[in-house]
Amino acid sequence: MRIKIISVDLQKEFSSLGGKHHRPHPNVDFIKEILIPHLRKKKLKIAEVISDYRQPRPGDLDDSTRPGEWGYESEIPEDLKIKPVWIKCMNSPIWTRKNIGNPNRRPGIPVQDTKAFTAWLAKTIGKPEDSDIIVLVGLTLDCCVFCTAQELTFRAYNVRILEEGVDVYSGKPEEKEMILNNYPLHNWAEKITWNEIKSHL
Repeated sequence: MRIKIISVDLQKEFSSLGGKHHRPHPNVDFIKEILIPHLRKKKLKIAEVISDYRQPRPGDLDDSTRPGEWGYESEIPEDLKIKPVWIKCMNSPIWTRKNIGNPNRRPGIPVQDTKAFTAWLAKTIGKPEDSDIIVLVGLTLDCCVFCTAQELTFRAYNVRILEEGVDVYSGKPEEKEMILNNYPLHNWAEKITWNEIKSHL
């Protein structure tokens, strides 16, 4: 089985104590203590989508994950990242903008750039036929991971959600269980467990 992994929004603003949107999320410990050491041992890398949620963002008043600040930093070690990292500014990864990720320049209004996102996917993980499944990890299952699954499925990738590698915004296990095992998520991706994929990595 040919597997590629994409991490979504595993940034300290969400993942670490003191972050503006932090909640206790067991998946963060799983990624840091189990997944990352396994990938390093196997000399494998991981693609990454992160967020720049500075204002202006019409329709969303949040102002967080600001480039140059602690909350913007990723939990994925630099030596494991497939470069370049994709930076988005809304829940869906197709939204980008001028000066995104640049802490020294004012960001522009969010715009959709499906062409650039498709090109990034081809460069970092390959075309849909280059892998059997794309496995998503990160935060959050009920928002950005979900939207990323949609966009990948629209592009004909075979998407799976790593059960141990994701969590919902609230961190409540009953919410995570409900989303993983019900529609509408199943329109876009099925769950997969660590035991099902680790021998293929």
